[in-house]
Amino acid sequence: MKQGQFEQLYQPLWQVIELQIIELEKPEGKLKGEELASFASRYRRLCHFHALAKDRHYSSHLVDKLGDLVVRGHQQLYRRKQPFMQQFTSFIVAGFPRLVREQQSYIWWATALLYIPGLLMFLAILWQPDLVYTISPPEQVSQYESMYDPQNRVLGSARDSETNVQMFGFYISNNIGVSFRTFASGILFGVGSIFFLVFNGLLMGAVAGHLTNAGFTETFFTFVVGHGSFELTAIAISGAAGLKLGYSLLAPGNLTRKESLKRASKIAIQLVYGVIVMLVIAAFIEAFWSSNNILDPWQKYLVGGFLWAIVIGYLVFSGRGLRGETATPATKDESGSARG
Repeated sequence: MKQGQFEQLYQPLWQVIELQIIELEKPEGKLKGEELASFASRYRRLCHFHALAKDRHYSSHLVDKLGDLVVRGHQQLYRRKQPFMQQFTSFIVAGFPRLVREQQSYIWWATALLYIPGLLMFLAILWQPDLVYTISPPEQVSQYESMYDPQNRVLGSARDSETNVQMFGFYISNNIGVSFRTFASGILFGVGSIFFLVFNGLLMGAVAGHLTNAGFTETFFTFVVGHGSFELTAIAISGAAGLKLGYSLLAPGNLTRKESLKRASKIAIQLVYGVIVMLVIAAFIEAFWSSNNILDPWQKYLVGGFLWAIVIGYLVFSGRGLRGETATPATKDESGSARG
């Protein structure tokens, strides 16, 4: 890309950053929470543009101007850090769903690797019930049957409050363990993440298919429909983060594999932060709501559908229109090469 095209395309962004820096440099200058969060996002992209300008040997005037803004921005960014809770809230409300949308290609691949094998296994077990034993040993299958047997159903709360708290902790530990393995194994060029996504999908489909054959559909599906929206989506996002790590090693572009992995891991770790929050919510629902049998099945399905709508709506729409979300082609170019 020629310098003229580069400036025409990206100059509006660094002009906005310059105005924000000037405002922050004033003794009384203040930016509100959302403005400060957008400044941090834009500053990272400014650093990227500065690196590109140097790498492409653009004029010293442009390189020095961008370098000056980088230095001044750095001083203001680290002098005026947001309080932790403000940063956390901003990330959950806007930053995380925006990041999911930016990485949607990985999200779709991970979702397909989780759900398609699960659906195929579900249909296969409906046709050939004994296939369940290729996924789970007989004793574990018996445990599933005992857990969801309608004869063992208790009206109202299935457990006392102390047990619910204990199960809440167990679900958090178990779900985070599954998600972390799915994410971290992506370092094996993505193969590990693919394996865990497919395996969890097959296990999910096998259990659902077997319990359907056993006639335990009401107890099983009314239990999982509530927390499944948060838990399954979180596992898919964990897998997407792992796939991103793997792809950074397989296709580093103009970077070394080490540098490519370093850049990809910064984004992947942020995805995992959001996943942890989703898994805590899923564990809370599973411990205190899913096991409660006081409502009719249609009521639990209605609530479950509502929770799925919340998760999908949050990831699709939350954070749109805020100042931190601006679309420019260079944002997703992690290899350091130009797109244009």
